[in-house]
Amino acid sequence: MPGEEKRTYTVLVDIIFGLVAGVILTLLAQLVWRLVNARLMRQGVVDAPNQITTISQVLHLGVQGSPTGLIVVAQAGDVVLSNSSAHSMSLVHDRVLNPDVWKVAQEVFKDGEERRLDVVIRKRRTGHRVTQVQAVVKPLTPSDARFVIIYGTDESESVRMEAARRDFVANVSHELKTPVGGIGLLAEALLQDPDDPEHVKYFGERVQKEASRMGNMVQELIALSKLQGAERLPRMEPVRVDDIVSEAISRNQLTADSHGIELLRGEDTGVEVLADKPLLVTAVTNLISNAINYSPEAAPVSVSQKVVGGDIVLIRVTDRGVGIAPEDQKRVFERFFRVDKARSRQTGGTGLGLSIVKHVVANHGGNIKLWSRPGTGSTFTIELPVHHPVCETDTASTGDNGHGVASATAGNAGRVSARRKD
Repeated sequence: MPGEEKRTYTVLVDIIFGLVAGVILTLLAQLVWRLVNARLMRQGVVDAPNQITTISQVLHLGVQGSPTGLIVVAQAGDVVLSNSSAHSMSLVHDRVLNPDVWKVAQEVFKDGEERRLDVVIRKRRTGHRVTQVQAVVKPLTPSDARFVIIYGTDESESVRMEAARRDFVANVSHELKTPVGGIGLLAEALLQDPDDPEHVKYFGERVQKEASRMGNMVQELIALSKLQGAERLPRMEPVRVDDIVSEAISRNQLTADSHGIELLRGEDTGVEVLADKPLLVTAVTNLISNAINYSPEAAPVSVSQKVVGGDIVLIRVTDRGVGIAPEDQKRVFERFFRVDKARSRQTGGTGLGLSIVKHVVANHGGNIKLWSRPGTGSTFTIELPVHHPVCETDTASTGDNGHGVASATAGNAGRVSARRKD
């Protein structure tokens, strides 16, 4: 009995000790929870309306937020799961799988083999191509043949860039082939009668013209490559807009005089822009040259400058030429695009001038706009941020050129600087 009482006593002690330990641990857990909860409340996490509390919510948000389109479809064709990217790519519409993808999915159901396909999605009403999707179709699990999963990736931009690269190479090859072939034929004709001075002079001048055109094209291709990021732009410096316009007009004066075209100059503005002067002069020169080439004899071309709102300066080049058709206006800044190919070849144009203008202006934090009407003429407008030197007087003034304008233009200068560093 004494031994049995001792065992009973030991059991009771263990039970009491366990209860006490349990109470202590519970109190400690409550204390820790209160401390953690208080800390979360200070951080504004607890009781937030969009608080994530379950693993299923995490998975759902992860699937829906994925840039990859994701679809799970049953063997009967029912869409079990789809995310927002799949809908934006039009792989799923009203819970119906794209027919091309469904056709491939049926083959995967049969043999369980993974398949890939490219899907061209078109607008339902217009039929225009809007996106190109690369899809991967595979069984959801190797052991369950009831479902397949489709992953979709929007490859539209990659396809567009690859097409642009192919077009660029093809265009360069074609454009260089013409003067090279012409030089070869002219040289052959030149050698047929080398003793005739007039014959040599005639064909020699034509060879020189074709060689000059080819050289100009190569130089403009190099310039365009630099502008598109192949090389770092030089440091921007304050430059007077009036000086840029004056130099651009001077470069075109001889050509304008030979066509009987008067170059009309607007009033000076006295403002400065942060610029690489040679590049900006080239851009304005190209616009004036373009206006001269597409204007009839004796038609004036006007070049004007205007400050808008104190922080934007406009450089406008206006001609009274043939104008540009609406369908061509969006393409005039593309490489090698010519509105009138015959006139462009006659004037020695390369089809790169306006593309260079667009990239020069973009690299200066500006914008270029076009207004044109067939039979009336065209106006190209360059918009550039005005440079205001930061000084104490800027913050002290209170008029139209006061503190607000100084702050705005400082922001513009910052954007130009940021572009240069990219």
